[in-house]
Amino acid sequence: MSRQRRRVLRAGGAVATLVSLGVITSEQALALPREAFASKSLAEALNAVGGQPATSDQVQIVSPDIAENGAVVPVGAVSKIPNTTEIYLLVEKNPTPLAAAFMIPAGTEADVQTRLKMGQSTNVLAVVKADGKLYSAVKETKVTLGGCGG
Repeated sequence: MSRQRRRVLRAGGAVATLVSLGVITSEQALALPREAFASKSLAEALNAVGGQPATSDQVQIVSPDIAENGAVVPVGAVSKIPNTTEIYLLVEKNPTPLAAAFMIPAGTEADVQTRLKMGQSTNVLAVVKADGKLYSAVKETKVTLGGCGG
């Protein structure tokens, strides 16, 4: 069996399990095409997630001001907007800006955390989808080289 086929079967099994357990709906499992993660510019990535978001003070990015290791930058987002269903994390200057997508089940707190790779100092965007509308927040994170400044 080829590696590609194994990956597809593994990913399909994981999604099927999540749907069968009720963690995500089938609509959420199919919500974002894989091509969205291949977007080469911030504008393309924003179009893939639904368009240009409005800035909101109800969306907060949790990211260090200075990251000493760009390979593992802890980034998160919190949404205080009711009925938040999706959160996307985008890294403006990365070769593929869309870095993470989270589907938020109804009745759960919209607070996500992950680690992202950043090649250079850049803006991090959190885009939140709530009631069919998009909202965002932006925060600059500086990446130092070897902890020496950047």
